[in-house]
Amino acid sequence: MTETLRTEELWRDPRLPMAERVADLLGRMTLEEKVGQLVGYWAESAREGEEVAPLPDDFGEPPALEEIIPFGLGQLTRVYGTAPVRPADGAARLRELQSRVTAANRFGIPAIAHEECLTGFMTWTATVFPAPLAWGASFDPDLVGEMAAAIGTSMRRAGVHQGLAPVLDVSRDHRWGRTEETIGEDPYLVGVIGSSYVRALERSGVIATLKHFAGYSGSRGGRNMAPSAMGPREFADVILEPFVLAIREGGARAVMNSYADVDGVPPASDERLLTDLLRDELGFTGIVVADYFAISFLEEMHAVAASPGEAGALALRAGVDVELPTVRCYGAPLVELVRSGAVPEEHVDRSATRVLTLKCELGLLDQGWAAEAEATDLDPPELRRLARRLAEESIVLLANDGVLPLRARRLALTGPLADTPRAMLGCYTFPNHMSGRYPDLPIGVEIPTLAEALRAELPDADLTLAAGSDVLVAEDADIEAAVTAARDAEVCVLALGDRAGIFGHGTSGEGCDAETLALPGRQRELAEAVLATGTPTVIVLLTGRPYALGGIADRAAAVVQGFFPGEEGAAAITGILSGRLEPSGRLPVSVPRHPGGQPGTYLRPRTGASSRWSSVDPEPLFAFGHGLTWTRFGYEDLQVDSSAPTDGTVDVAVTVRNLGGHAGTEVVQLYLTDPVASVVRPVRWLAGWARVRLEPGAASRVNFSVHADRTSFTDRDLRRVVEPGTIEAAVGGSSADLPLRGEFVLTGAQRALGTDRVLTVPATVTPC
Repeated sequence: MTETLRTEELWRDPRLPMAERVADLLGRMTLEEKVGQLVGYWAESAREGEEVAPLPDDFGEPPALEEIIPFGLGQLTRVYGTAPVRPADGAARLRELQSRVTAANRFGIPAIAHEECLTGFMTWTATVFPAPLAWGASFDPDLVGEMAAAIGTSMRRAGVHQGLAPVLDVSRDHRWGRTEETIGEDPYLVGVIGSSYVRALERSGVIATLKHFAGYSGSRGGRNMAPSAMGPREFADVILEPFVLAIREGGARAVMNSYADVDGVPPASDERLLTDLLRDELGFTGIVVADYFAISFLEEMHAVAASPGEAGALALRAGVDVELPTVRCYGAPLVELVRSGAVPEEHVDRSATRVLTLKCELGLLDQGWAAEAEATDLDPPELRRLARRLAEESIVLLANDGVLPLRARRLALTGPLADTPRAMLGCYTFPNHMSGRYPDLPIGVEIPTLAEALRAELPDADLTLAAGSDVLVAEDADIEAAVTAARDAEVCVLALGDRAGIFGHGTSGEGCDAETLALPGRQRELAEAVLATGTPTVIVLLTGRPYALGGIADRAAAVVQGFFPGEEGAAAITGILSGRLEPSGRLPVSVPRHPGGQPGTYLRPRTGASSRWSSVDPEPLFAFGHGLTWTRFGYEDLQVDSSAPTDGTVDVAVTVRNLGGHAGTEVVQLYLTDPVASVVRPVRWLAGWARVRLEPGAASRVNFSVHADRTSFTDRDLRRVVEPGTIEAAVGGSSADLPLRGEFVLTGAQRALGTDRVLTVPATVTPC
């Protein structure tokens, strides 16, 4: 058999180099068969009920699977994640579809099966982990990596090959509905956390897909799919950085393009972006998959193509290898254009080679491959424990006048999110993503509400529940009931925030953008009414974005922020309220004081701050990196190397000490400032951090190894450079709390950087 394979079917021989195998297979394929590898198929009709992805206006009926698979198939779209199926039924359905695909094409090649996995394997009854903003709030890349490894293992066992995560968009305007899907407003935080997710998912055997390349989160007005307008330096220094990290440090094998055009060019048709930059400059070698219907939108939304075929030709030339979620612009329209000579067949060969190489890596071209998909319990105890650990680390204590931990016996719990399990879930969770299509569907996993968790946490407390009926607080009766409950209590817990949904069916999520950063509906009115009772009030926020808290937070006894903390989120929050847990989360996004002071991220130049030349004050109420604990930390003995060459390394060391009577975790943060540069630079940027847990009175020495490359930026000639000169270093507990400052000098000539530049700042922690 081996000799037969060598002479007749070299592509099936796993002992041969992949390039030889793929070249042999490609040479045997017809044009139609090669194009077949470039398309996906949505096994469930996207027209059933509410939309779960943006659709082109003339979507119509997609072709039947039998019409496509005789020429082979590139991908199967969301077999588990489009409709509520029990795990065993989903596995059986995937095996059946793969059998049909392999039996129909003459080479017996299966499809790559992909699913969403932003907050876990996005299928019914699977563990729902915290949303990405919560990952950022944890400042714990190792724990996020544990989560990703668990997600990947579950998916791979279920027969899934590719996950459509993580989202590496840097939050630029928090009004954007998809802010909840971002990791935060700092590109280094996004890059380090995101890379850890990518690395772990890839090691589990599942392809990670970087989203959304690139510029999506910079849309005007924070509106979904609106145009993005930004200069090349912002694009390079902020937007691209997480992708660079995830490609080089994470080893991602897939990238998904962005919907929003950047300066008039849609990414799905941008050859300079998807080929010149992504591949030639950044060295990416995997596949580029289209965001759902992004190729069709070249015709229908962006109006840069006159037909589906022309849209397909533009995308293929730009470097989009696979059309998702189903065939529309590739397939027959593309074959026709190649036959006519309008599209070079080399473009088809290029993308087909990439897809087949990936299938070869996955073992899908090996002799004797058989569909293996097994899924039973997708929410086992070990995954729930992992979800709880991440939720616990992600909760941020924003303010506390001493009322927490709770000691009162007579409590009131009020607010629209006091007694609803969906309050813990973001948009890209199965229950919320599918709520429009299946409004009566049980959630599928156990998700305690805040009320249930608080009763379990404080069983001896006298708890009065006055939960609101709607997140918009449409009824006067809800406010009246909350006020009555608060008046009769020693302490009131007021649960405010978002209802995640999709395309206008929520206050946060894809297509659920905000006009301002005011709390949704009448929630501010509710908060003011409860605060006016004089009862000490703890505000608990369950949101997908930061909201303006000026005039509220300063009157509250405490403020606790959770960013859609997942199925174990309620226990994490109530553990903080009771004092059972130590709060250790830090803000991955700034919390604004006023609802209209946008853009309000900390990563801004001097002219972006409050000044006497503007009547608008964008200064945040709570700064990026802020978070309280049950104790206090002191910083001492900062030592900074005095100088280094522009290709050298500087050591920055500091001692952090627990000054209080309780154990706690400090997130020691290092920021750099370039006081004089050839272009305008941010006032400061995050260069590194370390989570340090200390017992009362204990201290640790934290050492950051800062390579000069971490001071680099894009200069006037659009080159990445390190400039000589003074760099200021500051260390502390947030971007606005930096008690120790020093400086170092970079010596020598200006240095232009290549793709091998140093991307990260290692930190070592040594107990004193």
